[in-house]
Amino acid sequence: MTEPKRERQIFRFGVFELDTESGELFREGTAQPRLRDQALQILMMLLERPRELVTREQLRERLWSSDTFVDFDHGLNSAINQLRGGLGDAAANPRFIQTLPRRGYRFIAPVELVAGQSATTGPASSRQGVSLLSEAHELPSVPKTTVRILFSLIQLMYLIFYTISLTRLPQAEAVLASAGKSSLMILVALIATAAIGIPIRLYLLTAVAFNYRGLNAKFKKLFPLLLPLDELWALVPFLIVHQIGFGLALAATAGLLFMPFSQRSLLLMAFSAEPAST
Repeated sequence: MTEPKRERQIFRFGVFELDTESGELFREGTAQPRLRDQALQILMMLLERPRELVTREQLRERLWSSDTFVDFDHGLNSAINQLRGGLGDAAANPRFIQTLPRRGYRFIAPVELVAGQSATTGPASSRQGVSLLSEAHELPSVPKTTVRILFSLIQLMYLIFYTISLTRLPQAEAVLASAGKSSLMILVALIATAAIGIPIRLYLLTAVAFNYRGLNAKFKKLFPLLLPLDELWALVPFLIVHQIGFGLALAATAGLLFMPFSQRSLLLMAFSAEPAST
C-alpha cells in the first residue's frame, strides 16, 4: 500500500528555505547543494518541531529501522555534521541546530511555514521585507570571549563618559551658556541621563563579566531605553568642540550613534541561542 502524497510545504528559516516536496534547500533564492537523505530527514523533523527537543531515539526510529545493522552514533553524527555544513552552522555557537548532549537536538531559530497553494515556485519571491536591524542568522559566529571583551569595553567607555561629564559640570555649563535659555534644560538632561546610565552600565558590565544567563534577552528589553539614551550621549563630543574641532567632534558623534546597534549585534553573535532566565 502506497503512502498518500505529502502536501508540499516550504519551511523558511533565516536566509534559507526548504521545499519538502523536492527536498531542495535554497539560500536567498539560490539552490544549494542537495543534502543527503538522512540529513534532509533530520532537518525536516527539526523544522516540524521548532524549539522542541527531538531525541536521539526518535531520530533512530524514523531513520534507522530496527533490522538495519549500522553504527547509529556514527551515522547520526555524520548526518548532523553534513546538515550543519550545509547551513553554515557550528556546534559551538549554533544558530540553527542546538545539541543537547546525550539527549538529542533542537532547532532554535524562528521557523515560518508556507504550505500548499500559498507556496511559490521561486522561494525568494515570497520573502517578506527585510528588517533594517540585523538578526542572529545574518551575523557571523564569534567566540563568546571576544564578544564579552568588546561588550565590556563599550560599557566602560560609557561609564567614563558619564563620570568625566559629571566631574566637569562647570566647564559643560560654560560651553552650554551659548545656548541661552535652553542651557539649563540641556544641563539637567545631561545630569539625569548620566544618573540613569551609570547603574544600567554597571548592571550590563556585571552581567557580561559573570556570564548571566539570558543576557541577550535582557538587553533586548533594555534596548528601547538605551537607544535614545545612547543617541543623546552621542552628541557629547560637541561639548568639547572648541578643544577637538568640529570635524573630529562630528566623526566621534557618528561613531557613537552606531554604538547601541553594535552592542545589540555583538550579543546576537554569541548569545542568541541562550534561553532567557525567568
